[in-house]
Amino acid sequence: MTAVATAVAARNLALLEEVPAVGWEIDWAGPVGLPLADETSVQAACGIMHVHGRAGGRPAALAVDYASATAGVLAAQGVLAAGIGRARGLAVARVRTSVAQAALISLSQYLAAATADDPEEDHAPGTPDLRSADDVRFEMETLDAMDWLRFWTSLEADPGAVRRGWRPFQQRFATAACALPESLRAAVGARDFGAIAEAARNAGVSVLRVREDTEHPTRVSPWKLTKLGTAGTPARVAPLRLPLEGLTVVESTRRVQGPMAGHVLSLLGADVVRIEPPGGDPMRGIPPMAGDCSARFSALNAGKRVVEVDLKTAPGEVRELIADADVFLHNWAPGKAAQLGLDAEDLARVNPGLVYAWASGWGDEFGDAPPLGTDFLVQAHSGVAAALGRSPSLMTLTDVLGGLVCAQGVLAALLGRLTRGEGARVDSSLYSAAGLIPRTRSNREVLFTEDGYVAGRTPVCTDLRALASDPRFSPALKHEGHVFPVAPWEFE
Repeated sequence: MTAVATAVAARNLALLEEVPAVGWEIDWAGPVGLPLADETSVQAACGIMHVHGRAGGRPAALAVDYASATAGVLAAQGVLAAGIGRARGLAVARVRTSVAQAALISLSQYLAAATADDPEEDHAPGTPDLRSADDVRFEMETLDAMDWLRFWTSLEADPGAVRRGWRPFQQRFATAACALPESLRAAVGARDFGAIAEAARNAGVSVLRVREDTEHPTRVSPWKLTKLGTAGTPARVAPLRLPLEGLTVVESTRRVQGPMAGHVLSLLGADVVRIEPPGGDPMRGIPPMAGDCSARFSALNAGKRVVEVDLKTAPGEVRELIADADVFLHNWAPGKAAQLGLDAEDLARVNPGLVYAWASGWGDEFGDAPPLGTDFLVQAHSGVAAALGRSPSLMTLTDVLGGLVCAQGVLAALLGRLTRGEGARVDSSLYSAAGLIPRTRSNREVLFTEDGYVAGRTPVCTDLRALASDPRFSPALKHEGHVFPVAPWEFE
């Protein structure tokens, strides 16, 4: 087992009132047929260095043990799932996962995009690298083009640069690169951070300083459970093949964090019903396409049933769906659930045994009026960026880990429902997930030799399409219109 992965798994399992009597194991390579023996070799071989390095134009190592931490969460998930399976009649005594499989799971959307029917759109290297005149490094976020325009206009930025900068800024979550026009950096570089923050407030844009220290500001639990009501006994499925078979999850989610949580529960056998707006989720049409659906969207949502509902006009339809469900999962903005009458207490009256999960950006960190809770702002504020070298990775680190942590909290709540007969609310966030990423920096040098890039003795992957066709990875990957990782647990 790896030390970091083991410590993360143990920390998460320690949150339980009672840990299932299930053996668990984490190795480096798992089913991948390569001699992987440490975090460096996994990052090199499994594509993390390639994706993280896109912003700089060449492979670069993450200075933190991200793949190992992710493997620790997967192991804890496996133990919880095995405990649920045993309580429902499934004979399982041990679960195994690996750091290599964790790395591949973290790259799901990038693998899908690289192997889709359409060629992936070219993306120029670059990072926002925003600094004020008083030398404050900061990150900014907006999901609205008009807010983007108002912010830069108030700073008297070149209008052409503002237009050119929106697309790479908006797409950086998908491409892991963001080539902003230099004149935009010059516009913020001409003003003190106080003036920039005021312009952002007026425009509806979120800005946060990049913390200088690597420590997470507060020690928050990855997930927490709150009792909701008294549960009935979930129906058994015979014979049971997977731990969550026969259980229903209703999700209303977007982007990466929420869909990843639902995806994990689906891999464990749950029937996941996805609520989308009339006409379907707009993300379905974002290229590159795999058949008639976005490859990136499909990577986390394939296999889920879809029900189209306008949440604003028909919340009653959602209540009807949830009345017979085992889990309801969302990653809505703060306050939206209460506005719709779909908060935990509202739904517990309809379904007292419900597991209600909210995957937020910040949890309680900023109170009732938080900044936008997205990956790069969380990296900046949580100390992850400082541990990486004072700039967030444009690979979606906390989005993926946040989704995995949310799914883990759901599994803990489902196990508690079986053993104590209680429905529960599960609260997790990108910010709480960031606390699981180790802050000890490792100097992993990537060298260019006549044979290509290497890290230590391991050749560095520089092409995800080539990785996907490598037979040594085939036991860990599945091909259906695009490539995606198979379930990362082996149950015995």
